[in-house]
Amino acid sequence: MAEPFVVQPRPRRDPDPAAPGDRGDPAAPAGQLGALTPYLADPGVTDLFVNGATGLFVDRGDGPRPDPAWRASEREVRELATALIARGGRHIDDATPCVDVRLQDGVRVHAVLPPVATSGTALSIRIPRLRGADLDALCRGGSFGDDARRWLVQIVRERENLLVTGAAGTGKTTLLGALLAHAPAHERIVTIEDVAELRIAHPHHVSLEARQANLEGAGAIDLARLVRESLRMRPDRIVVGECRGEEVRELLTALNTGHDGGAGTLHASGLAEVPARLEALGALAGMDDHAVARQVCSAIGYVLHLERSPDGSRRLASVGRFTDTGGRLGIEPVAPWREAA
Repeated sequence: MAEPFVVQPRPRRDPDPAAPGDRGDPAAPAGQLGALTPYLADPGVTDLFVNGATGLFVDRGDGPRPDPAWRASEREVRELATALIARGGRHIDDATPCVDVRLQDGVRVHAVLPPVATSGTALSIRIPRLRGADLDALCRGGSFGDDARRWLVQIVRERENLLVTGAAGTGKTTLLGALLAHAPAHERIVTIEDVAELRIAHPHHVSLEARQANLEGAGAIDLARLVRESLRMRPDRIVVGECRGEEVRELLTALNTGHDGGAGTLHASGLAEVPARLEALGALAGMDDHAVARQVCSAIGYVLHLERSPDGSRRLASVGRFTDTGGRLGIEPVAPWREAA
């Protein structure tokens, strides 16, 4: 019989040995994240990282910090990864060593097995703490001001096509979900994601999720195909949760053929880097720089760029509009809510 996890999560500051589920209670039942479940009770935790037997790192908004109380062997971490991926409806093994899944309440788990992860099984867990956050809540939290909030509502209702950019953990998905909640109730929103994370307070939201290949290597459905399938579903708005490959071609084509009010997200560390990122993705789809510039300038109305401060706060740092300069894609910063005032 396999030995149980040798895991000692950090105790609460005021532990209550009699309280069920307390971090100091070794008999606490395993929950959604197994031995990591107690960290869900800490509202400050946004990310958990397990690096094989090396240790656990916890991010409470100020960057990952090691937890000296964590103890687990490589075998135990691998078993935890296998269980979590299975709970998300997928499988991970030597033939499929890198898998990403979404669990209940939007918790996202990414796992990589050795030898791809050279230091042992690597687990990266994203815990969404702003479930169902709306624009008012984001405004109160300091993400943007009242003028910007009113402008954001306006461009959604005017069916502007939007691209939300930022580095990992800046709140791109949260902002996009809050924006789409302001789409008219009679519109049909189809969202396409590698792992379904978008939560939209809207009565007509259809979510499509990519699928990895089965054990025989068949049955995979990628984002590019899902974008094409969505066009047959009579959507009013098409949203791609994260453009990271050739699906950018299908998205731009859809947004240029009457599907206004669509949106997508893109990883970029700064507003000025967005054009280069799109050119790189366009190249993967067989598009040259001139084609990317023409398609993007025609398809995307505004770029909303987010940043995360060292203290963990997230904000709308800048807004941009694309330009076509001699056949090359460029971008210029704008502040439309200030200009309107």
